[in-house]
Amino acid sequence: MITRKRLAAGACGLFVALTAGLLPSTAAAADGPAKEPPKVELVLDVSGSMRANDIDGQSRMAAAKQAFNEVLDAVPDEVRLGIRTLGATYPGDDRALGCKDTKQLYPVGTVNRTEAKTAVATLAPTGWTPIGPALQAAAQDLEGGNATRRIVLITDGEDTCAPLDPCEVAREIAAKGIHLVVDTLGLVPDAKTRAQLTCIAEATGGTYTSVTHTAELSGRVRQLVDRAADPVATPVATEGAKQCASAPLLKAGLYSDRETFGEHRWYKVEVRPGQELRASVSIGADRAVNNDYGVLLRASTVHGREIVRGSEAGDGRTDVISTGLRYPKPELDGDEAEKTETVCLQVSNSFAAGPAVKTTPGMPVELTIDLVDGPAGGSDAASFGLGRGWWLIGLLVLTGLLAGLVWGWISRWRISVWRTN
Repeated sequence: MITRKRLAAGACGLFVALTAGLLPSTAAAADGPAKEPPKVELVLDVSGSMRANDIDGQSRMAAAKQAFNEVLDAVPDEVRLGIRTLGATYPGDDRALGCKDTKQLYPVGTVNRTEAKTAVATLAPTGWTPIGPALQAAAQDLEGGNATRRIVLITDGEDTCAPLDPCEVAREIAAKGIHLVVDTLGLVPDAKTRAQLTCIAEATGGTYTSVTHTAELSGRVRQLVDRAADPVATPVATEGAKQCASAPLLKAGLYSDRETFGEHRWYKVEVRPGQELRASVSIGADRAVNNDYGVLLRASTVHGREIVRGSEAGDGRTDVISTGLRYPKPELDGDEAEKTETVCLQVSNSFAAGPAVKTTPGMPVELTIDLVDGPAGGSDAASFGLGRGWWLIGLLVLTGLLAGLVWGWISRWRISVWRTN
């Protein structure tokens, strides 16, 4: 005889089975080879010039230590992090010795935050600025395996150990084809430092950032460490046109270009019905520019009708300014269902500079294009094979009904048991 208790248990089992079917399977994620953890090495300038007190009322060294402590607290668990110094140990005037002054302060690996912070706390501004030798040694620290690799160089001055040009060192690193990116950060940089650090970054596909505040330093280093944990694709070089008709046709991806002051460049993207175009652009001010500037990203039809635009403006010194837009193309019926639309993307800037500033090459542009299914795409439903629309709604209603029946049976059974007792 089937009792109410057994009936309730069976219904509970059915409910659990159905709800389990609604959850995306994680077994597939567990299959396949495990990814090698990304590697990052922070290379810190500890030369004598780091004593200067011009960052938020404290020395450059104190600002760097504070930023490092904040970064160490936030390092993702999957990142293998190391720290290398330059100019930290030799205080003398012997150039040969000063240009060998680089050492690994903390080995690349899983971070013990207490040990790493203790090591950083011992640093004091000391000697020379051997950037080239430090980059060579850092590249060796990151050797081995197929993990993504990143060097983040923080310095307040240009290399003092020529003829070993750090730009040439960066080019040699890039020529090895090991996908090692060097990002550079200049602390209150002068024009020569800015030029050298920009050259190092560009040679390896990295970024250059000028820093004048502690919060900027810690925020940017954290961003770069996080980027190593979730790497982005290497930009594909492209060249925008002066009008949409002759613009290059871009697919989803990351693209790099250059744009001079006040220039307009055009690109084309094909969008199918039911897709959403998501685009963003960043322009780097890699030279001295005037205050009051902006960037515009504009989507229009091939006939010139504006669809949507994104813009951003600023009125102070910056290194990167970004904006973005979204265009969901509605689904169509009949013969129009498969018809694609060519969307014209215009990238413009309103940067200006003094007469002594070089206008060539243009400023670096990074353009991101993404094409995704629109809101009706139901990508979550597809993960467990239900398709879209009414099938999903019907199953959810059925699940709710069963849940209500199970709860009612259980409640009646408990009351029945209570009365018999």
